[in-house]
Amino acid sequence: MKKGIIGLLTVLMVCSCSEKKGSEVKAPTRVKTEVVSSASDMTGQSFVGIIEESEGTAVSFTGMGVVKRVLVNEGQVVNRGQLIAEMDDTQARNLLAGADAQMNQANDALERYKMLHDNGSLPEVQWVEIQSKVAQAKSQYEVAKKNLADCRLTAPVSGIIGKKLVGAGETAMPSQAVVTILDISSVKVKVSIPEAEISGITASTPSTINVEAAQKQVNGGRIEKGIQADALTHTYEVRINVQNGDRKLLPGMVASVFFGSEKRKMQNEKIFLPVTAVQKRADGSLFVWTVVNDSTAHRTSVTTGETQGNRIVISSGIENGQRVVTEGYQKLSEGTKVTF
Repeated sequence: MKKGIIGLLTVLMVCSCSEKKGSEVKAPTRVKTEVVSSASDMTGQSFVGIIEESEGTAVSFTGMGVVKRVLVNEGQVVNRGQLIAEMDDTQARNLLAGADAQMNQANDALERYKMLHDNGSLPEVQWVEIQSKVAQAKSQYEVAKKNLADCRLTAPVSGIIGKKLVGAGETAMPSQAVVTILDISSVKVKVSIPEAEISGITASTPSTINVEAAQKQVNGGRIEKGIQADALTHTYEVRINVQNGDRKLLPGMVASVFFGSEKRKMQNEKIFLPVTAVQKRADGSLFVWTVVNDSTAHRTSVTTGETQGNRIVISSGIENGQRVVTEGYQKLSEGTKVTF
């Protein structure tokens, strides 16, 4: 009887475990993807760049004190003269009140002694000394007035708040940045160019910049070329000026930079993908991982053409609008659920 009960309990436990395992849902695999779009045939060189602000301003108090409040947040647009932060001004107000009292006292003495001076009853030396005290009191008052005004930190330029470095309750030191203000009405794209190719780039070399994060493609402007190479990589930094009126291009975004002229052909525009996105089967045929509407990954056979930089032409197999996995494909199998 006991053996029968034990056997029944064992069967129930096994069934329970099986049901639990069956109920577990595997989390989707995270990958990086790219939506396929055609591009015209181009002749030139392609590189990876980073978006930078055109100008950055570190804004700080001129004196030391406890920050009472900070009125801006990172990413907020500010205008020149806008109040950014305030420092505790108790001591500054007290000093201003004392300086004001001294100036009033000095002015009162000046009025009283002026009558004596006009009547010739006051020595000239004493009259000059009284005037000097009035000037000193006025100077101390102006200094105290400025110290009080300096407890309010305003934006010296218009732009967008990049970093907020000091918060309310913290002690700000003189010249310690409270926030940074970035001018991104125009931006620069920094690119590292190998020494063997830097001679082919001039200030007027045409460039095309594609920023996937902003879903934006723009033509580059004037190029600033560095003259000192990195000692380890033997590359030179160049910066491409780009207009950014809509402020969609943000510092830190990765850009695909193409140097050269665009050459449109009569034939259909070509589809380019990263070389690393194309995989090879055991039989030598090529494929890419595509993601369909139900967020599952599938092998899609392709044929390829020439390469340009780190991208390759896809001659057939995929069309505009399809989503292709560019990173994380090592973890995929047919039908794997993905997220991106």
